[in-house]
Amino acid sequence: MDTPARPDRPIPDATATPVTPPRPALVVGADGRSRCSWCGDDPEYQRYHDEEWGRPLRGDRAVFEKISLEAFQSGLSWITILRRRPGFRTAFADFDLETVARMDDDDVVRLMGDAAIIRNRRKIEATIGNARAALALEGSLSDLVWSFAPNDGDRPRPRTWDDIDTTTPASHALSSELRARGFRFVGPTTMHALMQSGGLVDDHFEGCWRAGDPAA
Repeated sequence: MDTPARPDRPIPDATATPVTPPRPALVVGADGRSRCSWCGDDPEYQRYHDEEWGRPLRGDRAVFEKISLEAFQSGLSWITILRRRPGFRTAFADFDLETVARMDDDDVVRLMGDAAIIRNRRKIEATIGNARAALALEGSLSDLVWSFAPNDGDRPRPRTWDDIDTTTPASHALSSELRARGFRFVGPTTMHALMQSGGLVDDHFEGCWRAGDPAA
């Protein structure tokens, strides 16, 4: 019996699930610079990527703001929070710890009516509670957070989205410590996002113009 000729290429299977191409790690902007693709082509998002994300963030006010905004971001896109950041800064007195810690139920009601922020009662109350928890620390909130920065100088730089973690042992440890001290909305995923954006780790993709930036 003759053997059927082998086709030059596989016959498409109409029932097969289409293969989704991998998400690109980099995007090239109008200025010719390669950036991490999560910032897309939005100018405001690109500025945040270029000037803030991954640069070491220190100081209690700055770290408290970042913890607060990362908490509000949970379940939303970061660009949504970024565009409302001026409103958050106004609503929470530039994230001054003592001022926020003094806020009461009347302030919660006021903030729930503020369209310039994300009006989530639990997150508003958590922000106030976190300010009180920060003031109760024996030392600096910034120093506490940075004490959990991993020593990962030999860690390979991410090349694809599959190389990016959503949590790490360090973010779990930081989350546990903050929760033990009374902080809320500080889960390990949120804390890893804090570590990435606040420069405790450098997760700029290989080929991004900011990767390994000495100024970062």
